Amino acid sequence: MATETGTATIIDGKAFASTLVTRVGAAVERLVQSHNVKPGLAVVIVGEDPASQLYVRNKGETTLKAGMRSDTHRLPEDTTQEQLLALIDQLNADDGIHGILVQLPLPQHIDANAVLDAISPDKDVDGFHVVNAGRLAVGQDGLVPCTPLGCLMLLKDQLGDLSGLNAVIVGRSNIVGKPMAQLLLGESCTVTIAHSRTKDLPALCRTADILVAAVGRPEMIKGDWVKPGATVIDVGINRVPSKDPVKAAEGKTRVVGDVAFDEAAAVAGKITPVPGGVGPMTIACLLVNTYTAACRTIGVQPDDLLAR
Repeated sequence: MATETGTATIIDGKAFASTLVTRVGAAVERLVQSHNVKPGLAVVIVGEDPASQLYVRNKGETTLKAGMRSDTHRLPEDTTQEQLLALIDQLNADDGIHGILVQLPLPQHIDANAVLDAISPDKDVDGFHVVNAGRLAVGQDGLVPCTPLGCLMLLKDQLGDLSGLNAVIVGRSNIVGKPMAQLLLGESCTVTIAHSRTKDLPALCRTADILVAAVGRPEMIKGDWVKPGATVIDVGINRVPSKDPVKAAEGKTRVVGDVAFDEAAAVAGKITPVPGGVGPMTIACLLVNTYTAACRTIGVQPDDLLAR
């Protein structure tokens, strides 16, 4: 789904995500009717971080919209690591819960890696567990991190067959950069991962038919870094001061990506905006993963949601 503006076609991730949630809902309904299994997602949040609270609420509402079971566990800031791990053990053993997500960041006294590793890989709908990372690396079925999965869906929707395309990913995180590279390798792209120590990064970016920005630096990638006609996927979500000096003085902010959008849109063939591009796909793909996990628990092959 895309709209034309200026030179580049704007990839409407919000519209695609809405359609994907509808597809998941239909698939869930079929699963309930055929096997009497209702996918269940448990979200655990520790503390009162406002952004996390809003994100968790949105996840819960979208999960219910898709006809799934939604359980939210809100724990106080002073919850101990042992208490949190005990809850995860309970959720691992709950046959009605097919996906477990622990909202990050966690309070400083809790080891996030220990918590994430405690989640059953088969219920790890964030796709962060080392077992799922290994499955992705060797091409086995596993649960894939939601943001890279959403990026891939948008790319395939816009470009179809990705085979043979040059892809450059700016960012090497375990959450986006590395799994994105594995997914694009799986589509037979030629993939390069770039990072802060890459020599002549602008020149490398200009070789990309697909340029994925996931570095966490606002508007780092400029228009003259983009190959004419390339497809640009901007994963970044950064808050910067408002352009209005008065609002900026009041502490008001605006959201921008890792790409200087106006510059890049004048050169690229297709580009995701921020907001409204990759972001909405993350929650939609969380539902895809929860549905997939539910299917696998009963030995049912998940529907190909991309083809519907």
